[in-house]
Amino acid sequence: MAKTQNQPLEFERPLLELEAKLEEMRALRGDEPSADLNEAIGKLESRFHELRQSIYKNLTRWQRVQIARHPMRPYSLDHISAWTDGFQELHGDRLFGDDPAMVAGLTTFKGGRYGYKDRTVAIVGQQKGRDTKMRKYRRFGMSNPEGYRKALRVMRMAAKFGKPVICLLDTPGAFPGLEAEERGQAEAIARNLFEMARLPVPIVVVVIGEGASGGALGIGVGDRILMMENAWYSVISPESCSSILWRSWDYKEEAARGLKLTAPDLQPLGIIDDIIAEPLGGAHHDPESAFSATGKAVAKALAELDGIAPDVLLEQRLQKFDAMGVFESVDTPEEDVVSGS
Repeated sequence: MAKTQNQPLEFERPLLELEAKLEEMRALRGDEPSADLNEAIGKLESRFHELRQSIYKNLTRWQRVQIARHPMRPYSLDHISAWTDGFQELHGDRLFGDDPAMVAGLTTFKGGRYGYKDRTVAIVGQQKGRDTKMRKYRRFGMSNPEGYRKALRVMRMAAKFGKPVICLLDTPGAFPGLEAEERGQAEAIARNLFEMARLPVPIVVVVIGEGASGGALGIGVGDRILMMENAWYSVISPESCSSILWRSWDYKEEAARGLKLTAPDLQPLGIIDDIIAEPLGGAHHDPESAFSATGKAVAKALAELDGIAPDVLLEQRLQKFDAMGVFESVDTPEEDVVSGS
C-alpha cells in the first residue's frame, strides 16, 4: 500500500498499526528467512489486505468528507497540470483585484491521450494551499467576489471564441469575511449562476474535493456535472449543519448522514451525471491514476457535447436543472381560488 501521506485519518489507524507490525516482522526476518516467520508474515499480509478492502469499500459519508479534505489530495492546479499543456493563468476581475483562491485561464486540454482530441479550453477552479503560507494566500480555497467575477470574465472570453469551459470545484465555501460582503459576495455568485445558465458553449463541472454551499455553486452550473468518488457536494458542511441543528459540532457525523452529500447519494437524484472512480483509499494514494480517471471523464463529457447547437445546448441545460428536486402539484378547486381560501 502507498503510505498515507501526512496525518493518517482516524479510521485508517488500524491499517497503520498492522503495517507497522509487518515492517517489524520483515526487519526481524532480515537475511535469514524462517519458514515460521514467512508463514506469519503471509497471514498478516493477507489480514492487512482484507482489512484495507473492508475499510475503503465501506466508507461512511463522514469518512468520505475526511478523505475529500486530506491535505495531500490533488487540488485544481494539480489536475490542470496533468491534463493540459501550457496553462495561461489570467488574473484580476477588471473591477477590484485578483483572487488567488480562484484560478482561471486558457490552455490546451490534452484530450488525445484520453481517446478524444487536443483542443483549447478555458478552465476555472478553486485552489487551496499545501502549507501555512499558501493556505493563507489562497484562503483555503474560499473565494472573494472578485474570484467569481474573474471566473466569469474568463468564461465570457471562452464563449466569445467558442471554447468549452471546465470548472473544478473544491472549496469549503465562499469567503465569509466582512470585506467580501461589502464588495457584493451574494451578487457575484448570483450573477455567475445567471450568466452560466446562458453561456452558449459546453460547460463541464468536476467536483474534485469539497463542494460546499454557494461557494461551489458559483462556478457549478454546467451541461455535465462529474464528481470524484470521495468528494462531497452539499448546501452546507456537516459541521455547520450540526451547529445549527444541535448547537454543537459534535453531531457532524449524523449531519453528514442526513445531508446525503456523497456521489452515490447525488447521482440517483440527478444532481450529478457521473461518478469518477478513485484509487483505493482516495486520490492522494495514487494521484497519477486519479488524474487519468478525471481526464478520461472530462474528455468523454466534452465528446458528448461536441457539435450540439448553442440553442439546443442551452435548452438541455435549462431542462437539466429544472428536473432537479421533487415537487407535487395539487389541483385547487376554482371556488377556493375565487374565495382566496
